[in-house]
Amino acid sequence: QVQLAESGGGLVQAGDSLRLSCAASGRTFSRYSMGWHRQAPGKERELVAVINWTNGGTTYADSVKGRFTITRDSAKSTMYLQMNSLKPEDTAIYYCRYDAYGGGYWGQGTQVTVSS
Repeated sequence: QVQLAESGGGLVQAGDSLRLSCAASGRTFSRYSMGWHRQAPGKERELVAVINWTNGGTTYADSVKGRFTITRDSAKSTMYLQMNSLKPEDTAIYYCRYDAYGGGYWGQGTQVTVSS
């Protein structure tokens, strides 16, 4: 089992920044990537960014390229999402995703609200 602890959401104004964190604990030896997904009201959950845990390779949704940066701290088993130049359309619940060989896990979600 893997436990995920998310933090860092909140209410900000357009143009502000936030940093989300997701710490993984438990049986993490088979991890191969972690990522962030988001779900806005009335919309499907979508991928925001993902990072390969071994080589640090990253992938971003077109809507966040140049504004969001995903990073990892292997020693702390923690993933981060630095979100800059936030827009109202970034408002959503942000979910941490942990993928491992044989399965994956979701975090409980953290709310990000961007006011105009």
